[in-house]
Amino acid sequence: MIRSSIDSQAAETTEKVITLDELPEFSRTALEVLRQPIEDGQITISRSGQSQTYPCSIMVIAAMNPCPCGYYGDGTNRCTCSEQKIKRYLNRVSGPLLDRFDIHIEVPPVEFEELRDKADGETSAEIKKRVDRAREIQRERFKGTKTTGNAKIDAEQFEKYCVIDREAEQTLKTAFDSLGFTARAYNRVLKVARTIADLDGSEIIKSDHVLEAVQYRSLDRKYWK
Repeated sequence: MIRSSIDSQAAETTEKVITLDELPEFSRTALEVLRQPIEDGQITISRSGQSQTYPCSIMVIAAMNPCPCGYYGDGTNRCTCSEQKIKRYLNRVSGPLLDRFDIHIEVPPVEFEELRDKADGETSAEIKKRVDRAREIQRERFKGTKTTGNAKIDAEQFEKYCVIDREAEQTLKTAFDSLGFTARAYNRVLKVARTIADLDGSEIIKSDHVLEAVQYRSLDRKYWK
C-alpha cells in the first residue's frame, strides 16, 4: 500500500481522498498528472493557450501487486512472470511519482498460524487514543500558523519542528547514503519520523523513530531498484 498526504492551498478547500486500486492498470499519462497536486497542493489546467491554477488538496491511497500474477517475491507461491514482463509492469509507475508518496508498505500473505493466533493485540480503540493524542500535539505545535499537520511542514519549518538527537541524525545520514534517497524522500522520511515520535509521546525525534520511518520508504528500492 502506498499513501500520500499533501497540503491545501486554500482554507475553503476540503481535502479529498483518492483511492487507486491496481495502480499500474491506470495509464501512465493519467498517473503522472497526480505529481503536481501531490507535491504542490494545486493543479494547473491549460487550454487554448491559457492556463488556470486551482487548489487541489488530496490524500492519495494506492494498492498494487508486485507483478501481473501477483507472486513476485513471494516465498511460498512461485511467480509465473518473466523478468521482462515484471519490469514492464512495474515501470508503468514512475520513480518520480513513487517518490511523492509519504509511506510505502508491503503487505505479505497471512500465514495460517496468524489466522489461528488467539493472542490479544492492541485494540482499535486503544490505537485511536494514541492517534488522537498525536493529532492534539500537532494542533498545539502549529497553533497560529497555516500548517495543519506534520505532513504540511515546509522547508523553513524543519529546523524548528523536526528536532532530532545526534544518534537519529547519524541514522538518517546512513540511510540517506546507503539507500540513495532524494531530497524529497529525505524530507518525507523526516516528516513521518516526526509523526512516529508524536505517537510515542516524544518531543525529540530519536533513532528508533527514524528507523521506522525509513522502513516505510524501502519498497521502491526493493522492486524498482
